[in-house]
Amino acid sequence: MNRALPAVQLRVPTDEDAFAWHRIFADPEVMEFHGGRAAELSVYEELTARQRRHDAEHGFCFWTMVGADGEVLGFTGAQPWPHEWGPKGEIEIGWRLGREYWGRGYVTAAAQITIDRVRAAGVSSVVAMVNARNERSIAVTRRLGMELAERFTTPASQQEGHRYRLALG
Repeated sequence: MNRALPAVQLRVPTDEDAFAWHRIFADPEVMEFHGGRAAELSVYEELTARQRRHDAEHGFCFWTMVGADGEVLGFTGAQPWPHEWGPKGEIEIGWRLGREYWGRGYVTAAAQITIDRVRAAGVSSVVAMVNARNERSIAVTRRLGMELAERFTTPASQQEGHRYRLALG
């Protein structure tokens, strides 16, 4: 049985969202597959600024995910792959969600909106780079119809990762 997905909105990150992201991502469970702890506030300030540039240049970014009551839930969106290793030149879809919102369908709902937006921007495919132990994110890739394209070792952590791909054509 498929349950209805929750209402969620995506907006270009504001300066204030850097503070919300820093607070939400201070949870070690949220950051388990992203280094185990939140980065300094300045990292989120730079990240939100970079996402605003991506939106202006590409028409998409990692948007702030907002719930029905106006609360910041995390982020979901897409960006050009930002690292020297991995799928250079490809568009990465990604998400990070506050712990109290897990298991409610927010990421799937927001990722579907993201796919529609990047398709409308002319993107022909997206990839998701997921830690091989991150069962929740792997489940999201399946719900989105993504297929496993590659197994790799992440340079910084030396952990196994998976690259999932979805053609948008």
